[in-house]
Formats: sequence, structure tokens, C-alpha cells
Amino acid sequence: MAFWKFTALRLGLVAVFFAACYWLGLGLILSAIAGAVLGWCVTYLFFRDMRDAAARSVQQRFHGNAPPTRNRAELDDAGAEDSLLDAHPDVQIDNDRKPRRN
Repeated sequence: MAFWKFTALRLGLVAVFFAACYWLGLGLILSAIAGAVLGWCVTYLFFRDMRDAAARSVQQRFHGNAPPTRNRAELDDAGAEDSLLDAHPDVQIDNDRKPRRN
């Protein structure tokens, strides 16, 4: 969540600086460059804690020991499989295996 907050903040600042530079008559390309540079500078100088939290969240997400993220359908399927195994212990579920090729 910290990553998305920091990204939204940085994009918002880039848009504000771009609009201000374009309004001042710098032109489209120079306004885009100035907006990107100014947005980066402001977030780098004044939002260190938010930037560090975003970096930590990205590091945790892509670390080798991070738990896999599962969507709602995967969680529902796992719950259905667990309830089937509880009701019928002799049933084998092996749908996580790759299908055999003949």
C-alpha cells in the first residue's frame, strides 16, 4: 500500500508541476521534463519516510521468502478442496500437478 501511495503522490506532483510549467509557457516537452525532475526532487527531499516505506514494501514483495499472494478465486477453491477432504478423506485432489502428455 505504501508503494501505491508514494507512486500516486509522485505522479500527482509531476502533473501539478507539468501544468504549472505549461501554463508559464515553457512548451510541452520542456514542461514534461521539468515536471518529472521537480516531482522527483520534491519527493526525494521532503518525503523520505514515505519513500523508505515504499521501498520496504517492494523489497518484501519480491523477496524469495515472501508468501504468495492469492486472489479470491484461489482462496475459494482451496476452501472447497479442504472441505471436500474433510468430508471424504479417501478422495485425492491433484489438480496442482501438470497434466500428462500422451
